[in-house]
Amino acid sequence: MADYFTNKRVWITGASSGIGEALAKAFAQHHAHLILSARNEAELNRVATLCSEAGAASVLVQPLDLSQHNTIPGIVDKVLRQTGKVDILINNGGVSQRSLAKDTSLEVDKKLMDINFFGTVALTKALLPSMLTHQLGHIATITSLTGKFGTPLRSSYAATKHALHGFFDSLRAELAQTPIKITLICPGFVKTNVSINALTGSGSAQGTMDEATGKGMDPDQLARKILRALENGKEEMWAGGKEVLGVYLKRFFPGYFSRMIGKAKVV
Repeated sequence: MADYFTNKRVWITGASSGIGEALAKAFAQHHAHLILSARNEAELNRVATLCSEAGAASVLVQPLDLSQHNTIPGIVDKVLRQTGKVDILINNGGVSQRSLAKDTSLEVDKKLMDINFFGTVALTKALLPSMLTHQLGHIATITSLTGKFGTPLRSSYAATKHALHGFFDSLRAELAQTPIKITLICPGFVKTNVSINALTGSGSAQGTMDEATGKGMDPDQLARKILRALENGKEEMWAGGKEVLGVYLKRFFPGYFSRMIGKAKVV
């Protein structure tokens, strides 16, 4: 695996913590050139230091707010002027939700869609022409198992992840005659701050760790699985514990799944 990612230019959003940080460190160990993006520049610099120590060929810190769609094309141009090209884009940035649909303001619904869906699409569209020019590239998007099925307290979050599946499945079909690859990564519970930062119905952060998230997969373990999936050119991968079974239950036993998910412990 080491040779595959060596000197690849890898752009990771949401790189200041959690899955994004774990991915950054994993790519660094394979001597990739990294572009790290998120809103928190101080935390990005912390991760950059760790990546340099882990063996990254180079690290570029580029702050990015996925909700500010109009700024994204300019940021992409700036990164390309500095790097020449991007071999792998990891669309990881996003925010989760912990609120019932009936208690969630429409503004929160819109915010989730602006960040998770439109921000990801804006970055992908801004970078795609360069990939087409160079006739290379791999776009990986971290969705969720809730991109395969909805659960309580995640109505609009699940909607953003379903939307990402629709967009990137279509984009894959459109790029079928090019060398550009598309991979969708669907994690279940991962032990990160995702539930602490999740939006409640009013738009404030939940501020607490869910029990299920606290017992979730180690992000470094997930990062290693993601790198293997990318090297193998997988179109889609699922990762997690027993929650992965939900994909099969939804497909083959939809009635049973509907009864089960309404009682499931998802926090």
